[in-house]
Amino acid sequence: MNLQEYASYDGIGLAELVKSKEVTPQELKELALEGIKKVNPSINAVVSVLEEQADKAIEKVDENAPFAGVPFLIKELVLHAEGIPHSMGSRIGENTVIPVDSELMARFRKAGLILAGTTTTPEFGYNAATEAVIYGATRNPWNLTHSPGGSSGGSAAAVASGIVPIAHANDGGGSIRIPASCSGLVGLKPTRGRVPAGPFNSEPLNGIAIEFAVTRTIRDTAVLLDQVAGPDLGSYSKLEVTHAPYGQLIQETVRPLKIAWTTETNSGAFVDPECIEAVHKTVQVLKELGHEVVEARPKYEQASFTKATVDIWTANIYQMIKGAAAGTGKAVSPDYIEAAIWKCYEYGGQLKAADLLEAIHTNAVVSRQVAGFFEDYDILLSPTIGTLPAKIGELNANNPNISAVEWTEQIFTYAPFTNLFNATGQPSISLPLAESKSGLPIGLQMTGKFADELTLLQLGRQLEEAMPWKDRQPAVHVSEQPQPTVS
Repeated sequence: MNLQEYASYDGIGLAELVKSKEVTPQELKELALEGIKKVNPSINAVVSVLEEQADKAIEKVDENAPFAGVPFLIKELVLHAEGIPHSMGSRIGENTVIPVDSELMARFRKAGLILAGTTTTPEFGYNAATEAVIYGATRNPWNLTHSPGGSSGGSAAAVASGIVPIAHANDGGGSIRIPASCSGLVGLKPTRGRVPAGPFNSEPLNGIAIEFAVTRTIRDTAVLLDQVAGPDLGSYSKLEVTHAPYGQLIQETVRPLKIAWTTETNSGAFVDPECIEAVHKTVQVLKELGHEVVEARPKYEQASFTKATVDIWTANIYQMIKGAAAGTGKAVSPDYIEAAIWKCYEYGGQLKAADLLEAIHTNAVVSRQVAGFFEDYDILLSPTIGTLPAKIGELNANNPNISAVEWTEQIFTYAPFTNLFNATGQPSISLPLAESKSGLPIGLQMTGKFADELTLLQLGRQLEEAMPWKDRQPAVHVSEQPQPTVS
């Protein structure tokens, strides 16, 4: 098998080759490392290459596991893997090594995935681009002058470029869906509580963040969710499960749905005409597939919601920086923190417990308002982000002339559709259904009722067949020569 063949398969496809003895996990690992060597100088997505750890994992892999022997990367944020660097995208967290696996990492391993490296993240995940000072800018494989999104931009760029078919990602305001949109991938944010974050981060960001992955196909997303879903020991909540695995149920034809769609933002943020056109074209496809499609959107009080977002994020950034400093022994200082994130740290440090409680209450109020909207609709369709992928440098967290509030508003003006569903906890997915005139991916977001990933995945599978995206390939890809570089 060569790189071009390797990159043509999704995770399930590679695992099937392992099970049929057509390829070995060792060969797949070597191909992934070859891919890193080939394209990472251009995209700057992979931070650490973990060949020795991968070799040890291959020795113990269960070849009956659904992703047996499939190379895999993890983002250096939230998820913990034994003995693996975990900088959180920050100089203050540099050289942090975690001594044990978190529950989710253990489940990734049990699914057969082979950890081959770590990927970039913006500092503490608080950016819609991935350009941390500690790493430098991560670039979009479709066009190196653009960002692959954030905060899971390193994972998205690595998957889009063909290094691996699946990579870990997490989402506290759109950080799975935004890079999926920018990079032409499938990005599911599962329902709050569906995927474990423990034992160290039981409810990240006070419940608005959730862990999962980015993939190239719906079936990889569905089968991976089967493998990792379910509460960990001591979890606050337990969600109902489907009567059969998602990987099996996505084969069933989705029932006719009542789908709301919108291209308007609650905040009044600008939406690019090409993103609007992509929604309109998808609406027409949905009608042709037999679904009822209605223009409508949930409404809520924007100013208080924005304040709640600022307060939850900055309170948590304050705590994360304190924790990182305690782990590395470094002083909490702007010498180690990007300028806008330092402003968030200062803002968060001035908040009172009552401020955080009020923010959590605001999100609860918004959740109930939005839940009422979903009594009438199965799905809400919108753009994932409001514009085409940002150019490198447009979302600069090292800008000293921006406040914590202004930084938050800048992120969610760029991505005005995602953050709502972190507050409500609903499942939400970005699908690569369109591209711009300039050839950049345009993702569309579909959001379902609370705990109803199944409908999203079944509809996603239907759209995958009706609007095939799997054959589209970016300019920077492991199967292409030569690879451009950016100085």
